[in-house]
Amino acid sequence: MPMTVVITRDVPGRTRGFLASIMPEPAPGVYAAADLSKAVRERLWAVVADWHGATAQGSVVQGSVVMIWRDDKQPGGLGLATLGTPPRRLADLDGVLVSVW
Repeated sequence: MPMTVVITRDVPGRTRGFLASIMPEPAPGVYAAADLSKAVRERLWAVVADWHGATAQGSVVQGSVVMIWRDDKQPGGLGLATLGTPPRRLADLDGVLVSVW
């Protein structure tokens, strides 16, 4: 079971509380779990994605959530899921994930 990290920005307290009930929060808005199973990770993401879509104000969704985990089948060995607009975009550069500015 690979490590999972979730980074949040400008999300409601409900989302932060939910994440904190599953994963430790070593820094504000950053949640990490060393042994989160794939099933738990997928369920966590489904709940957060559902809540994130429900917090839209008008047609604009507030905040962002980024989840990364080890996935040997993906470029750079990282699985990546995002909601909202992350502050950086990641791209595959010859099998390595890099930030695009």
